[in-house]
Amino acid sequence: MLVRWPAVIITAALLAAIGLAGGVIAQMEAGERGILPIDSSGTLEITGISVDVGGKDAESARFAGWRVAQREGFKALWAKTNSRPVSEAPNLSDSTLDGLVSSIVVDREQIGPTRYIATLGVLFDRARAGELLGVPGQVRRSAPMLLVPVMVAGGGATSVELRNPWQRAWAQFRTSQSPVDYVRVSGMGVDPLLINAAMTRRPGRSWWRNVLDFYGAANVLVAEVRVQRLYPGGPSKATFLGYFGPDRQPLGSFEMVAKDSSDLPRMMSEGVQRMDRLFTDALEAGIVRGDPDLIIQQPPPPPEEPEEMPPPRAPILIAISSPNDAWRDYGLAVIRSIRGVSISGSGSTVSVTYSGTPAELRDQLIARGLTASVEGGAIRLISAPKSAAPDPGPAPAPSQPLQSP
Repeated sequence: MLVRWPAVIITAALLAAIGLAGGVIAQMEAGERGILPIDSSGTLEITGISVDVGGKDAESARFAGWRVAQREGFKALWAKTNSRPVSEAPNLSDSTLDGLVSSIVVDREQIGPTRYIATLGVLFDRARAGELLGVPGQVRRSAPMLLVPVMVAGGGATSVELRNPWQRAWAQFRTSQSPVDYVRVSGMGVDPLLINAAMTRRPGRSWWRNVLDFYGAANVLVAEVRVQRLYPGGPSKATFLGYFGPDRQPLGSFEMVAKDSSDLPRMMSEGVQRMDRLFTDALEAGIVRGDPDLIIQQPPPPPEEPEEMPPPRAPILIAISSPNDAWRDYGLAVIRSIRGVSISGSGSTVSVTYSGTPAELRDQLIARGLTASVEGGAIRLISAPKSAAPDPGPAPAPSQPLQSP
């Protein structure tokens, strides 16, 4: 039997399907993967600088606010680096600061017609500002540590599978001043398959050994935050916990509060800095370190096989039958001219080292005009024909007596 549905029901079903599809699309867009970590190896950063300045117009007020941030930022960074009060920091001119500052980071800003209110961060070039700040060019770092940020919120735990505020805060963290050598992942490619919240509780050390070898790390650090919201968009309370190694050795914890959703990035950023101090303290205590058991050792190269040398041949005896010394010397000279021949002795019987057989050496001698034969493994060399004998040269002319005039 054919059932005819009312048009209102059909329309409602279509609208519900459209709404469901839109919700799925929105969820997919909100769940995009991948946040590239900021490379901060050559910069020094100071954050949380509040400015409130005025100007003749909005652009002038903003420029004046950035100049104030440079001055206060350098003093705050100098005081932090040298553990001294801000009042003792040197006063540098604006032109000098312009050469030291790499960039201005805007956390929050409100721009009016003649007023500028903002919270800024200042990045100083390490090479140019390091000497004035008393900062060494290179910081002693730990062994590479794979960092896994885990955020637990709403009953679910995520790491880099989906974008979240905790992953973003670690990606924006500038690690140049930290003694911990963090290996941060972006969440792209195979990262969500290898690095996710569920894998941080996997006890298999063989699996961790392969993962650490893939990322070039010597051990793992897990930075976990558990966020509880009073109501959507309202205050949030977060508990931060640090773990070390595949066995999740606890390193410590602390709590922070965000007054609303807009304050959540600030809480995450400060949480990263406190977590870094927690890891640094564990590093100085000797807890955070590389584990040789987690590093895949490359097999030693195979031993080089010695090159097989052909067995040395027995020396060949050559007996030279010559009527005089001149013929014998001539025969020895011919033998020496053969490539690969070494002669021991200089009499009528000599010992010859040759790479070939006696028959081959005999052929070489015959090719050079000598008469030779092989007898019992030795060579008998007969004098060369007269035409091959060395030319003694013209006879000297007889001297004539001098005649007197």
